[in-house]
Amino acid sequence: MKKTLILGASTNPERYAFIAAHRLSSHGHPIELVGLKEGIVAGKQIHTDKPIIENIDTVTLYVGSRNQPEWYDYVLSLHPKRVIFNPGTENDEFAGLLAQNGIEAQEACTLVLLSMNAY
Repeated sequence: MKKTLILGASTNPERYAFIAAHRLSSHGHPIELVGLKEGIVAGKQIHTDKPIIENIDTVTLYVGSRNQPEWYDYVLSLHPKRVIFNPGTENDEFAGLLAQNGIEAQEACTLVLLSMNAY
């Protein structure tokens, strides 16, 4: 199972980050949540700071490219194996920075990957 950080987590059930948290959990992937507002989703607390989290396999982004620069150093510090740029979060600058640090940048939809058993 791939421990996943959802960056841009939300308590709004209409948001894809909310749906992804529940789907990842139901597929057995441990999740960590970081967002702008505190709350609980899929039984996990949303952190509003930048917590140090060990053994992150995947960071799945639900933060638009305009707001991503403040997260670059944080994501790099977690040393994930990959970062998924969900639709609407694509960012060539960040993808290049990840590649320079040996981290896979994948433009994909977490929900689609899960539905295809390709996560």
